Amino acid sequence: MSISSDNPLREDLLSRQVAKPCSLVIFGATGDLTHRKLIPALYNLAADNDLPPGIKVTGFARRDKTDDYWRNELAESNRKNSRSGHDPEVWEEFASNISYHRGNFNDTDAYHSLSRHLDMIDADGSTMHNRLFYLSTAPEFFPIVLENLKEAGLNQSRNGGWTRVIIEKPLGSDLTTAQELNRVLSNTFSEDDTYRIDHYLGKETAQNIMILRFANAIFEPLWRSRFIEQVQITCAEDLGMEGGRGGYYDTAGATRDMVQNHLLQLLCLIAMEPPTDLSADSVRDEKVKVLRSLRRMGPEEVERNIVRAQYTHGEINDESVPGYLQEERIADESKTESYVAMRIFIDNWRWEGTPFYVRMGKRLPKKATEISLHLKSPPNVLFQKLPSIDGSNVLTMRIQPDEGMSVRMLSKLPGNTLQIEPVKMDFHYLSSFGKGSPEAYERLLLDAMAGDATLFARRDEVENAWLFIDAIESAWHEHEQPPPMAEYPAGSWGPPEADQLLAERGHHWREL
Repeated sequence: MSISSDNPLREDLLSRQVAKPCSLVIFGATGDLTHRKLIPALYNLAADNDLPPGIKVTGFARRDKTDDYWRNELAESNRKNSRSGHDPEVWEEFASNISYHRGNFNDTDAYHSLSRHLDMIDADGSTMHNRLFYLSTAPEFFPIVLENLKEAGLNQSRNGGWTRVIIEKPLGSDLTTAQELNRVLSNTFSEDDTYRIDHYLGKETAQNIMILRFANAIFEPLWRSRFIEQVQITCAEDLGMEGGRGGYYDTAGATRDMVQNHLLQLLCLIAMEPPTDLSADSVRDEKVKVLRSLRRMGPEEVERNIVRAQYTHGEINDESVPGYLQEERIADESKTESYVAMRIFIDNWRWEGTPFYVRMGKRLPKKATEISLHLKSPPNVLFQKLPSIDGSNVLTMRIQPDEGMSVRMLSKLPGNTLQIEPVKMDFHYLSSFGKGSPEAYERLLLDAMAGDATLFARRDEVENAWLFIDAIESAWHEHEQPPPMAEYPAGSWGPPEADQLLAERGHHWREL
């Protein structure tokens, strides 16, 4: 199908997806994220011929390494982490555009020498003088790197190119720290040049939510409280505190670490109104409206609508694992939750009265993230004499690991008797399109190079999400009589209190 060149809207939809050549500078270049995600993502884009031809990658870190030494390290990790394998010829060409720049984050001279290094790279014109800075560092270094970029003049575009920054979560630990980080960001880069990354939004199923909702006549009219009984969002992880992560996790917990960003973002995509167009700000405007409509909770509402818990000793995959309080770098008397289940209400016209159940837990039986919409059952008049079964239709979107969707409906069992059984229509990206989904970071890196911020969080999104979460954290840690901490065995699906949260309305958690 051809698209007429005299249609400016269609022209915009095509052109905004084109990534431009640039110099990509990764701060924290020797870290885990760079080795496991960023470099493999860039390599796979190169292997698929999706990477802009003039891109150059510079790693910035404090350790003393040569270009070749760092390239060899990256090659080893790429063999382990690339979704498409490791082709030596493709890697050789890709790695020829990789360089390493040594420097401490708080050393201003290192940023001036980085500026000279980038000027040399830009000299042949292949990068079009575009620069993309990726802050893959611990969050305490965010302000230091940003202020030093500004001091060295690296935040300024030059010679007709653009300059942008990507920043990883956590974006603050509460509203106050998020506002402070946003203040530093706004003093260094404009909001249009700031890309707050949430890798969940780069996953195919998350991107497909708007298509599913607004491009399908069988779903769009039903997407409201009149027809939907409940919505569930589940993020389950089978891992605990491996890799020394306990020190960070015990200061954050499931709510700050996952709900505030990833799961509230998914909730916004499910609940938002149709945007006026597909521009980044139109989409994000509607997401912010959802966040502002979340029913705020005081201490009493938190106790009624939220369950927090810690896992105890148990088994996962026939392997004995310790309880949360026995993990390394976890405080003996920790009150940090490894599991949280929430009943959230959105006070607007579309969703009045529909509960959104959100749960996230560590040391659950499997790793999976999914969203399910449970439709209201029709009047049980015709089949009321048949054996009782759950007659609700369920639309499920699997975010990971097996990305796809399914619809649960009821059907007559073949035979001479009238017997109804649930059946499922299933869609998998791999089987339907003949190839697996690209990694989330691949799409997000390309979008940042294209200047498309649709899948990145805006300042007011972050701050409104923290406004909602802070009230919950305050009820847990600052109230005179905080709600109790529940417990669940590692390898189970959570505490019985979380089941009771749904049972109060006649609901139950969907089995993943």
